Amino acid sequence: MKFPSHTVLTGILGGFAPPTPDAIHTITKSSDNNALAVASYTRPSGQSSLQEALPKEISADDQHTESLIHELQGILKTIPTEDPPGSEDIYGLNTSITWGSEEVQWQNSAPGGCVRGVSEVQPTKEQKAKFKRAVEIVNELVKKDARG
Repeated sequence: MKFPSHTVLTGILGGFAPPTPDAIHTITKSSDNNALAVASYTRPSGQSSLQEALPKEISADDQHTESLIHELQGILKTIPTEDPPGSEDIYGLNTSITWGSEEVQWQNSAPGGCVRGVSEVQPTKEQKAKFKRAVEIVNELVKKDARG
C-alpha cells in the first residue's frame, strides 16, 4: 500500500463567500515506516474556528486498515468527478475527497470548494452510494485507535 496523502474536507459549498469547512481530515503515509499519520480538525457546533484533535498514527500493516484503503481506492477508480472542477457538489454530501497514490489520483471539488455552478457530469444513484461509502471509510480510518 503506497500513497503519499489524502484529505477529506467537509463543508465545500461556497457561493458569494468561500466555503467554511466543518472538518478536515488528512491521512499521510511516509515511505519510511508502516504507519499512517492522521490529523483531524473539526468545527464544534456554534464555534467559529476549527479545533485540532491530537495527531495520531495508525498501523498501515493492520489487515483491517489495508482492507479499508483497498476498498476506498476501488471505489474512487469507478466514480466520476464534477466537470468543470469545483462547479457543483455532485454527490450532495458537502464533502470533498482528495486522494493521491500510485494507483489512483482522484479529487472532487476544487481547492476553493464548490461555487454552485452546474456540472456537466452527474453521478448515478449507485455512484452516489459508492461515494457515501468512501466517506464512511475515511471516517472509520480517522476514528481508528492510535497504534500502541
